[in-house]
Amino acid sequence: MSEITSQHVTLSVADGTSMNAYVATPAKRSGFAPGIIVFQEAFGVNAHIKDVTERFARLGFVAVAPELFHRTAEPGFEGSYTDFESVRPHFGALGLDGLLADIDAAYGFLTECADVDDERIAAAGFCLGGRMTYLANARVKLRAGISFYGGGIAPDLLDRAAQQHAPLLMFWGGLDAHIPAEQYRAVADALTAAGKVHEQVVFGQADHGFFCDQRASYNAIAARQAWALALEFLRAYEVF
Repeated sequence: MSEITSQHVTLSVADGTSMNAYVATPAKRSGFAPGIIVFQEAFGVNAHIKDVTERFARLGFVAVAPELFHRTAEPGFEGSYTDFESVRPHFGALGLDGLLADIDAAYGFLTECADVDDERIAAAGFCLGGRMTYLANARVKLRAGISFYGGGIAPDLLDRAAQQHAPLLMFWGGLDAHIPAEQYRAVADALTAAGKVHEQVVFGQADHGFFCDQRASYNAIAARQAWALALEFLRAYEVF
């Protein structure tokens, strides 16, 4: 495994707020590196999100995970997977304008890194972050986007299907009661109607949060397959 370095940085957001972010990078780099934004679940930039960020860094990415609750929570906030009420005030306070500004700040961090290739920036997100990947792909120039069980895209954000810049890979759980089949099918239909490149993968026996090994819903087989597909997707579109 390649050695990496990690740090917390503070990003300036256009609305005047400051946003903490976790950054992981390869310890040794030769030439320009790809960049990736790792968007959190509703439970913060916790050990799981940091682990994913570090996984990408070991593959050669400059990876940044912005803390989306920075307007209402202290830096480093982590909620409990067994207590959604602990995150509800922060989750409920999120607004579209603020999230778009957060996307700009995270993307700007990568484009301003001297050794990041601006043409090879991707995004990957989970739950709330899955929706953020979809939003980011309509907002900034990504090379590829990967969305894991992104709730809330349908019906509220279907009108942004036509604005998607890069190919999308979207994962869903067939047992996910939070995102019923009619919703993820509506997302697929909207992207197809808009003529966008997208792949939709439904793991029939997986539930919401199946990729996270810290959740009761973790599905090791689905998680393993999803990671392999995600990496091949990034390779296919020459992100790395």
